Amino acid sequence: MASLDELSSAQIARGVADGSFSATEVARASLDAIDAREGEVQAFLEVSRDLALAAAAETDRRRAAGEPLGPLAGVPVAFKDNMHLVGTRTTCASRMLENYDSKFTATCVQRMLDAGATPVGKTNMDEFAFGSSTESSAFHRTYNPWDTTRVPGGSSGGSAASVASGEVTLALGSDTGGSIRQPASFCGVVGLKPTYGAVSRYGVVAFGSSLDQVGPFGRSVEDVALAMCALTAGGRDPYDSTSQDCSVDFLEHLEDPIEGATVGVIPSLMEAEGLTDEVRHAIEAAERALEDQGARIVEVELPNMASSISAYYVIAPCEAFSNLARFDGVRYGYQEPGCATLAEQTALSRAHGFGEEAKRRQMLGAYLLASGVYDQYYYPAQQVRTLITQDYARAYEACDVILMPASPRTAFRFGEISDPTQMYLSDMYTISNNIAGNGGVSVPLGLGEDSGLPVSAQLQGPAFSDRRLLRFARAIERAFDARGKVAPAFAGKGGEL
Repeated sequence: MASLDELSSAQIARGVADGSFSATEVARASLDAIDAREGEVQAFLEVSRDLALAAAAETDRRRAAGEPLGPLAGVPVAFKDNMHLVGTRTTCASRMLENYDSKFTATCVQRMLDAGATPVGKTNMDEFAFGSSTESSAFHRTYNPWDTTRVPGGSSGGSAASVASGEVTLALGSDTGGSIRQPASFCGVVGLKPTYGAVSRYGVVAFGSSLDQVGPFGRSVEDVALAMCALTAGGRDPYDSTSQDCSVDFLEHLEDPIEGATVGVIPSLMEAEGLTDEVRHAIEAAERALEDQGARIVEVELPNMASSISAYYVIAPCEAFSNLARFDGVRYGYQEPGCATLAEQTALSRAHGFGEEAKRRQMLGAYLLASGVYDQYYYPAQQVRTLITQDYARAYEACDVILMPASPRTAFRFGEISDPTQMYLSDMYTISNNIAGNGGVSVPLGLGEDSGLPVSAQLQGPAFSDRRLLRFARAIERAFDARGKVAPAFAGKGGEL
């Protein structure tokens, strides 16, 4: 008897296509795994059982009728709860949208469905994607499947945990400053933040419109590449003005050797304050593994990277303040009852509908955009953004990709970091990539020598070099044999086909 724990997304799609098992059997296995494991991991805010079984039945009907199947036929997929899907609620893990029913389906979700994916539910997140631990969700915590006393990372912690616990084989998240790569690192799965514009953001509730990007989590690099084939199929989305045509076969060169290629490393980042020894040693091992496969290692510098967190926490709150102004308690979302005036209703609806972190970031954004303050902070932050982008461009003249940590440490315990500014440092290695708009991928390296928790490397590349990034990620994966592993505490609990 096969188990969902043992199958990759590619294997599921092939098995459904050749009749080894049906899409309905896979869907039931995923739903059974969720029933058996969700009480401990709490990755989901909503399980869409009826949608999943209906989609699986349609896949089985297509196969029986001899109709062509998509590349994700029968693959169970979870979606971060800031992505609209008709038939589900889109809450962004906020009381503000607790009862909001999706009126349409996001392009990224629809493209996964068009590829044959089975939608099993919406995953937990930091409220409106404001956070690095999934602790700011208004509804409940999500627990790291490798150690349930620790956070799964954030803001896409539910998506990462749903893959790491074996409830699904693929999930979508969004990354504004590291919200795919950091939780992927904490949970020991592969997470790709594609180049800005490579995947449509239409139908994804916005946090920072110039920073947000949708990307996949998977057990293996192959699964993430398969998801990217689906996400970019059809080319540019006319509903998203930032969307670009990136429809290539991400699987085509995945196994190509990296001999003769150049990998950049940044010595100053390996000595940064807060980087733990076990992460440093793991990254050094990844460097040696790439060199053993024929890559040439060169030193590069990003001199303005130290300013990236400062620039990000000016730009992102300003964009968040602008995007969340629509949640006023009038048109949709939480409405405070018993208010005598419109002004009172707006003020109290926002005060009681948003959590502390959401209010903190909006208040910061309002201040930074105020007259007399804008020129002092926002304009210089955009100048720093230009400098960081230029730094990356110069670095990529000397190398094909850059290797660095995905996170300065392994997953921390709940409540361990209470200072917001310290929490923001969790993304110290990822934020600059969003500022520049380039792609980045987090790849598992196994377990840390001290903590026994997942450690990952991060690869970054020039804009629209995401296929190349995945080739290097696959080279690391081959060396460390870390793909496809469900967290041991959850393996074998339901999920049999």
